[in-house]
Amino acid sequence: MTSWTSTAIALLEADANRSADTHLHLFPLPADWGIDLYLKDESVHPTGSLKHRLARSLILYGLVNGRIREDTVLVESSSGSTAVSEAYFARMLGLTFITVVPRSTSQEKIDLIEFYGGRCHFVDRAEDISPEARRLASDCRGHYLDQFTFAERATDWRGNNNIAESVFSQLSQERHPIPRWIVVGAGTGGTSATFGRYVKYRRHETQVAVVDPEGSAFYDGWAGTPDAPAGRPSRIEGIGRPRVEPSFVPSVIDEMLRIPDAGSIAAIRLLKERTLHWAGGSTGTNLYGAFQLIARMRAAGETGSVVTLICDSGVRYAGTYYSDEWVAEQGWDLAPHRARLERFLKTGDWME
Repeated sequence: MTSWTSTAIALLEADANRSADTHLHLFPLPADWGIDLYLKDESVHPTGSLKHRLARSLILYGLVNGRIREDTVLVESSSGSTAVSEAYFARMLGLTFITVVPRSTSQEKIDLIEFYGGRCHFVDRAEDISPEARRLASDCRGHYLDQFTFAERATDWRGNNNIAESVFSQLSQERHPIPRWIVVGAGTGGTSATFGRYVKYRRHETQVAVVDPEGSAFYDGWAGTPDAPAGRPSRIEGIGRPRVEPSFVPSVIDEMLRIPDAGSIAAIRLLKERTLHWAGGSTGTNLYGAFQLIARMRAAGETGSVVTLICDSGVRYAGTYYSDEWVAEQGWDLAPHRARLERFLKTGDWME
């Protein structure tokens, strides 16, 4: 190992030591239900999202495998939170970072990537970002981080301060320290793979549920639906994909729920009003699914705990998910979903 690689790994470990253990908030549910809902707040990472963990793991994975050196150009295919976090770590290590993004990417996202020193390479079609990133990395003899392939293997699911280990450690003094359900979305599939493997490794009875937005291919991939049509780009940023990505591991998932996009947005608005936590759309997908599973527990007479994630901050979506005008342009009617959520919180029942 070179001295530069040793220093780089030490810098990544120092960042993990400063920032990895994020807060675990309680969502207010009626006390007589005997069910506790926890929100793991990943928005407080230095780059503001769950992808901070993934970016650190992907770069560490490249370092220990000898694929990232002092002069290596890092390349990714992402216009979202992963690219923001990877740019942050690349700057920390003094490396050039380029992410391939669709030309339609918003200026706000481009500005955030560039704020951390990253560069955006544009393509006309969203489906071309991965092939173009692979070509670009080859041409410059760089390293393609490839979140959609390596997310599930870059994280050490046995421990090493991963998100699952953190959650179970934080729950150790709670009345239901072993959760009945863990509820997460899937963008790469890395988070669901980490939780699914960890609970099996620790022999917990916890089940892992993945919530999937409209049009995503992950649900059909998990269900093994024959001849399922290809999905479409997700309107819920950070989760859902038009195809089943290599990093998605269906065999470690116990349940999948399809969540309506309008329901996800109704849920984050309710979350902000009830808790003052301002979150992005994928958090709403998580919350909508967690409520359904809690209603199922109530119907079965079960008590226990459920854990889900605040994936990123709502400040990034002030002009979209929190804008009534933008929501109307999507053709979404939030009212029936908001009514369903309010009814659930009063009665514990979930009615479609």
